[in-house]
Amino acid sequence: MHNLKANFNKFLAIAKSVFRDEINAEGNFQFYPNKPKMSDIQIITLSCLAESFSLDSENWLFGRLRSGYTRLFPDLVHRTTYNRRRRRLSDKTAQLSKLVCLQFSENDNEYVIDSIPVPICQKPRIQRLKICRDDELVLPSTAWHASHKNYYHGFKMHLVISKSGFPFAAGMTTASMHDSQYIPFLKHDNLPECELLADRGYISAGQQLALFRESGVRIITPLRANMKIENLWNYQRRKTRKIIETLFSQLCDQQLLKRNYAKTSEGLFARVVSKIASVSILKAINSLASKPIGRIKHALLC
Repeated sequence: MHNLKANFNKFLAIAKSVFRDEINAEGNFQFYPNKPKMSDIQIITLSCLAESFSLDSENWLFGRLRSGYTRLFPDLVHRTTYNRRRRRLSDKTAQLSKLVCLQFSENDNEYVIDSIPVPICQKPRIQRLKICRDDELVLPSTAWHASHKNYYHGFKMHLVISKSGFPFAAGMTTASMHDSQYIPFLKHDNLPECELLADRGYISAGQQLALFRESGVRIITPLRANMKIENLWNYQRRKTRKIIETLFSQLCDQQLLKRNYAKTSEGLFARVVSKIASVSILKAINSLASKPIGRIKHALLC
């Protein structure tokens, strides 16, 4: 039912189209004195394709490729080389989502932001945890997950998507960081002038005003009971904001967002942006085929 090589070619065509001004004839973002077996754009494509098939273990992925797809992928690199290059290209993978979003959501003037926990271990292991502590600026911490009514240890991902449902940008913070404290970092995402729909966790009058003055991005949230300002929240905006809840469900179900095998923060970020980019490509495939873009599993059928 799923033709791996055919889907790889679909993903590769979209990746090449959005990066056409940045890659050379070989599909690389830079010149290599010794030409690699797989180009940069192929490494990114394989990473996104693996996440689309819920193959979040590189050992498992390369085992399948070498056992059943040797003829279809004759230039497959070694797993260690693949991991190293994927981490190095993580910024380009994140940029892929943004470029796809701008191409397929160019007329959207509303975006949505929300956060989701990214746990890295279970509660009994917290005291002896040693993974993902290489970045001193963003260390894992313990926080309360209101939806599940329990504590988790790890990070928090903030995701911005367009009204059409295409992921635009993502950022990782420590789990205990309040949502409103992420607002100043939004100016680095280069959002177009738009209305950014959020929940009450992003309420912060001073930071919202500063973001609007610097970037022209206006954050609109529901009001708390004791707030006496004009209420701009309505049924249509509440309905639009639910799009991101659906996307989070898809990321957890198909891309296995909350199942982590990374040992470093860099590796975790590379995995997360690959998962997000895979959703962007699947939605783009559906859009080009004039199918409902939200049915991302259908995009893999060949």
